Parts: sequence; C-alpha cells; structure tokens
Amino acid sequence: MEVGSGLISRARVPERHVALIHPVDLPVLLVEAAQSALSPTLTVSVPARDDCKTLDVFSGVLSRLARANIPRDGAVVGLGGGAATDLAGFVAASYLRGVAFYTMPTTLLGMVDAAVGGKTGVNLPEGKNLVGAFWPPRAVWCDTDVLATLPPAVFAEGAAEAYKHGLIADPALLPRVLSPDFRPGGSNLEDTLADAIAVKAGVVTRDLTERGERAFLNFGHTLAHALEAFTDHGVTHGEAVGYGMHYAARLSRALGGADLTGHTLAFLGWQRPRPLPPLTFEDVWPYMARDKKADAEGVRFVLLHDLARPYLARVPGEVLRREFAGWREEVETVSR
Repeated sequence: MEVGSGLISRARVPERHVALIHPVDLPVLLVEAAQSALSPTLTVSVPARDDCKTLDVFSGVLSRLARANIPRDGAVVGLGGGAATDLAGFVAASYLRGVAFYTMPTTLLGMVDAAVGGKTGVNLPEGKNLVGAFWPPRAVWCDTDVLATLPPAVFAEGAAEAYKHGLIADPALLPRVLSPDFRPGGSNLEDTLADAIAVKAGVVTRDLTERGERAFLNFGHTLAHALEAFTDHGVTHGEAVGYGMHYAARLSRALGGADLTGHTLAFLGWQRPRPLPPLTFEDVWPYMARDKKADAEGVRFVLLHDLARPYLARVPGEVLRREFAGWREEVETVSR
C-alpha cells in the first residue's frame, strides 16, 4: 500500500500481460497515465459506479480477457472508484481460477475502503455484494493527486468510511476528518488518509475472511446497503454509510451504549448528503434481513459500547422500528 503524489504514472508490475479495467466516465488523462505506466495488453471500460457490479458485466469482462488470451501469469489492474475495483478484483479472482491483482483507486472512498482488504464482488437485485471472493491485491497505489479531480460531494462520500474508522477504532480521526484541512491539497489529507487506511489494513491482516473483528468494519452498513438496494443506488454508498452510521449510533444508545449520536450527526452535517426519498421501515427491512452478517439466527448489527469499542448484537424488532422512526425524523434536518 502506497499513499502519495504521482503514483499512477510511476506504477510498475512484473507481469507482461496486463488487463486494465476502468469505469467509462474516468478522466481520459488518468486512463492514459495508467496505460503509459503499465503498457496493458487489454484495456476494458465498464459502466460507471455500481452499474458495473452486475453478473452480466462481470461475464463480459471475463470474455474480453479470454479473447485477448491473457495468460495464467498475467494480471488485472483495477483503476477507478470502489465499484470498479470491486469488479476488477472479482474478475482477477475468477479468471483462470485466479491471476495477480493490483488496484489504483481514484476516489477517497476507494482508497479508504474498497481497495483495501481483498473483498471483491458484484451485486444481485436482492442486495449488495452477495456474490464475490476474497482476493487481496498485490499492491495498491493511492495517488492523492487524483482527489483534486473529484466533485466536493464525491470526496465527502469517501469521508464516511474514514470517519467510520474513527468511530470503531481510532477516535483521533474524528476531528481530523471534519477539519477544513481534510480536502484535496489540504495539509492533513495525506496523513489522515494513511491513518484511516491503516485501521482497515490492520483489521484485515488479522481477519481476512471476516471470521471475527473484520465484521466491525461494517458499522452503519446494514442500513446503508439496504438504502442503496431499495433506491437502486440512487443513494450512493458514501451517503448511505453516513445515514447508516447514525442509525447504528441510535441503536447502540438504545441498547445501553454511550450516546455517540452527536458524532454521527456532526458528520452528516459536514457531509450534507442528498435527501432520502420517502421510505418506511418495511421498505428497507427485507434488504437488511439479507445482510451478509446475518446467520441462521437472524440479522446482527455492528454497534458501539463506546468509541473504539464495537460489538455484534441482535436488536429486538420493536427497537429497530422505534429507532428507525426517530432516525428518519433527525436525518431530515441534515440533508442538503
């Protein structure tokens, strides 16, 4: 994992045959910089954002690699946001039963979350990330220069995962993420980004396949994934995580934990996500019930006893409904 300026143009891989996968809306200059550095055998553009995370797109990319005769000792490089690198990683894990994988995340969300940890996959109509594989990248290049190309709202989406890492593991990150200097070109961007990545990297090193503490990285994600699925990704992942963290903070308080809702409301006030569409608990519950943390006994939520003290728990249905109603009223006041 490298974090710094100009990394895309300096990236090198030992494999001779490389398939470069990127979203169709990525700036041409970024694609050309990666092509110049890697001299790929094949470059594949895929639909933007979560539109690329489908079985149809996945199958089509595999066929492109096969027609290009990418060999077993070849490599796949994912260039783009978290959705594109998720897809690229699943392609790498599946093609010829696994080829080398590298990532060049181009969004803050991708750098802090999707590109770190080896989770790859695609979505189903029934929910997010229900098909995939663990396939860690051999290298990740987080080029901070590309963050200056992001619209402010897209940068703010990625900040949700960095803030989450502060809530579950490193509270010192919380004021740093909300600082005016946490922005493209800001004085604390690189160090804060590196520390937020280190939280996830440490957890993943200890628990790659999510048998234990890695589940804590899903704080706020049970509702977040449901919001994404119900709205057909009209609510973006970063916005959904911001909303979902506040719901999880309310549930944590309801089950006797510290009241951390001030922190989650502060983040939503900083992020200013788009307003949610009309929705009820019944709208999102079927998606929460299929959450990947669910087991034979039901849905488990990641909650917090206090800052940096996460745990897994089942929450009574009446608490879920009551807190959803209160959450719905509160988040109306913080959207832009």
